[in-house]
Amino acid sequence: MNYHLNQIPERTLKPRSNGMTMVMDKGLSPREVEDFIEVAGPFVDIVKLGWATSYVTPVLEKKLAIYKAAGIPVYFGGTLFEAFIIRNQYDDYKRLLDKFQLGHAEVSDGSIILDHQKKCEYITDLAKIVTVVSEVGSKDAENIMAPYQWIELMLAELAAGSYYVIAEARESGNIGIYRDSGEVRQGLVQELLTKIPSEKILWEAPQKAQQTWFIKLLGANVNLGNIPPNELIPLETLRLGLRSDTFHHFLAK
Repeated sequence: MNYHLNQIPERTLKPRSNGMTMVMDKGLSPREVEDFIEVAGPFVDIVKLGWATSYVTPVLEKKLAIYKAAGIPVYFGGTLFEAFIIRNQYDDYKRLLDKFQLGHAEVSDGSIILDHQKKCEYITDLAKIVTVVSEVGSKDAENIMAPYQWIELMLAELAAGSYYVIAEARESGNIGIYRDSGEVRQGLVQELLTKIPSEKILWEAPQKAQQTWFIKLLGANVNLGNIPPNELIPLETLRLGLRSDTFHHFLAK
């Protein structure tokens, strides 16, 4: 850091398994990626190329090379996986991962109906060649699962080979673990934490109020995802108690 302050919470160091920040890249240019890494590289652990943006990005290989040179893992959004599955192109999807030399893959079923046993089989198969993250929760606002269902699905996917499970929220933060207003479904989160280790859950939290809530609940080293690139530095100040929202949280009482 640029200068010393007392009573700053200790952050885990990269490569992290806890305290991770996943960034949502929705179409940055290579030059924007370079600028982003120059400023926020130390604080980003993994980048998701949102949904199927990789399909239409004309400079995809150039972007991936920049992230790779910086030592930042990248994976394609789970919606792209679903786009391949619904078209019966699973083998093509695996070839895609190999073509772009990706070391991570997301398995999700937020937009399609997929038998959960089959989803777990995909996780197990992909885990033989890449690090798998899997997403639990639907993108359909009408599909509201009970907490015990979330727990069952998360436990099964971790057992199948997921490195961690993502709690669905979309890039807008108004679905899944959140109400349509963006408010955290607190009872659901508390229930999940009774059965799932917190370090195995990556909470999608694109909004500042959501990030603040999880930091106050689980500390500076909570795993947070779907963070916009321009919100990386602000998020890190939230984690360290250097923004008004968490200013007093880490100070000695």
